[in-house]
Amino acid sequence: MKVYCCQHDITWENREENFRRVDALLQKAELEQGSLILLPEMFTSGFSLNVPLIAEGEDGEVRSFLSNIALKRGVFVMGGVVSRGHQGLGRNEAVVVSPEGKQLACYCKMQTFTPGGESAHYEAGTETKIFEWGGVLVAPFICYDLRFPERQRVAAKKRPHLMTFIASWPNARLSHWVKLLQARAIENQCYVAGVNRIGNDPHLHYSGRSMIVNPMGEVIADAANRECVIGAELDLETMCRYREEMPFLDDAM
Repeated sequence: MKVYCCQHDITWENREENFRRVDALLQKAELEQGSLILLPEMFTSGFSLNVPLIAEGEDGEVRSFLSNIALKRGVFVMGGVVSRGHQGLGRNEAVVVSPEGKQLACYCKMQTFTPGGESAHYEAGTETKIFEWGGVLVAPFICYDLRFPERQRVAAKKRPHLMTFIASWPNARLSHWVKLLQARAIENQCYVAGVNRIGNDPHLHYSGRSMIVNPMGEVIADAANRECVIGAELDLETMCRYREEMPFLDDAM
């Protein structure tokens, strides 16, 4: 099974332009049928707190765009979507769509980014999620969740083969992004794929470094700081054998 990260320069709060950018990148990539494509957190707007502008319902344009990608290319797609929550707050979500164009899973970010004001505009999710992608168990997370390993430990009880992090992680703390992705892979004995954005929003600069990490913590694909699609094959047989030989997770639980 192959997982891809689509790293692009997000145009601030411009849904149509971001649709165009993502579609152009995916057209250039040679995507395997049945693979999993990851798009960044809030990939159609950037990390915006303007919930009334960017939030949408279940039949919104962003979900439709994800469904069209999945249908047209015969792939699974995960992307950041903002929906409407309670009391006027938004929900920062990772939505997964199957090759049939149907929603397969939806995870709401559990750790809202309080230092950036996210918690004042978005409600926090309440549970981890696991979905199945062609026999691969996947645990999705979003950006700031990466700093809270206890969240991933809860998901690890179900022994996912892959953890994903869709993000808008700024350049100022880029070294943390790299190290924490590797740490999550090592401590949970699974593959980790993190997709970030590049470019600028009104406040911050983003340098990408979307990457895929194997269970040993080795980076097997790295997007550096350019617009591109990276991919890597998941060797589940080797991963499962490693877990059997070194059952660290059994001792942790």
